[in-house]
Amino acid sequence: MSLTRTLIDVRPLRTSPLFRRLLIGRTVSVLGSFMTMVTVMYQVWEMTRSAAWSGAVGLAQALPMVCFGLFAGAWADRGDRRRIYLGATVGQAVCSLLLAVQGFTGHVPVAGVLALVAAQSACAAVGAPAAGVFVPRLLPKEQVASGLALYQVTGQAMMLVGPALGGLLLGWFGIGVCYLLDALSFLLSFYGAFGLPALPPEGEPSRAGLHGVLDGLRFMAGHRVVRGALVTDLAATVLSMPSSLFPLVNEERFGGDPRTLGLFLSALAVGGVLASALSGAVTRRGRPGLVMLWGAGAWGAALAAFGLMSSPWVGLGLLVLAGAADALSVLSRTTIVQTRTPDALLGRVTAAETIVGQAGPHLGNVRAGLVAGATSGATALVAGGLLCLLAVCYVGASTPELRDGALAPEER
Repeated sequence: MSLTRTLIDVRPLRTSPLFRRLLIGRTVSVLGSFMTMVTVMYQVWEMTRSAAWSGAVGLAQALPMVCFGLFAGAWADRGDRRRIYLGATVGQAVCSLLLAVQGFTGHVPVAGVLALVAAQSACAAVGAPAAGVFVPRLLPKEQVASGLALYQVTGQAMMLVGPALGGLLLGWFGIGVCYLLDALSFLLSFYGAFGLPALPPEGEPSRAGLHGVLDGLRFMAGHRVVRGALVTDLAATVLSMPSSLFPLVNEERFGGDPRTLGLFLSALAVGGVLASALSGAVTRRGRPGLVMLWGAGAWGAALAAFGLMSSPWVGLGLLVLAGAADALSVLSRTTIVQTRTPDALLGRVTAAETIVGQAGPHLGNVRAGLVAGATSGATALVAGGLLCLLAVCYVGASTPELRDGALAPEER
């Protein structure tokens, strides 16, 4: 296989100026969001010196997505997705601007800071289902997976750069400037989507309110491939999410060295960036279900093996492998959702996918902490990884449409 076909497929950048502009705006906005994530955590800790309040930051970010996501998806399937996304982007920018104002003045209590974080997350919950239709509507079917891979590799690169840059800017200029830069980043995101055509749903619009939500849930429950993709992702995150275990495992196995702990998280991100950058062969094959199952299984197996390691270097190698496997699994899951879901339902299914991606890791970290408290960090990692592997094998065995099915000719 040639190197060209192994590297990430960049045809969408050449063939679609609208996609190219959208990707640039999204990349800058993601960078600003990761900077804000670090800034909020730093500010809340400085204001309270409380681990409970620091934990509440994650809750403020996740709860609006879970509570409003499906209803936002039904709304996106009733109206012009472009207009909904632009409105949500303005809302996020306003929240960042208000965070900047309180950062400069310092007169807002911690509950007020978290309220602004929650409001921004609610706006993101509205915008995400609308944005979920952009790639399949802008690109031909055979380039959808490649466009999603470009989304993923730029997002993961910003995950590496954003927190470090946020920390530097915090030290140099303070929290107000960091929030202000995030607000400005949304201007580029707005510009990236402003040139899009109107994007109303193709087919019958969603019914209003709860009826529309239930229609979306019925589709996901009845479509075996989409259901299998979402269940596989839940198995990978709920059963084997490792992040909350890293400090304990670092203490148990590697002497508690903070440098080692920092490398654990970086190793996952490095694996994800490498796999996304070399995803050309995967996106061109048109077998996202099989790739997703192998990726989720390899994620669980690599984390189980990491729990048995006493060598930090071998452990870091396994985490790079886990990050790469997870990146391919997520890319394949998103490809399945966006190519197998009718456009009229795509907002609701994208919202459900976003909720799974938000809630799964949080539940997984809770599960891991409870198991580790009763046993040990290594035991929680090994047991979680093996349970993930078993769950993925079950999904693959019970859903042959997911395991064996390639994209239909009209989807490639």
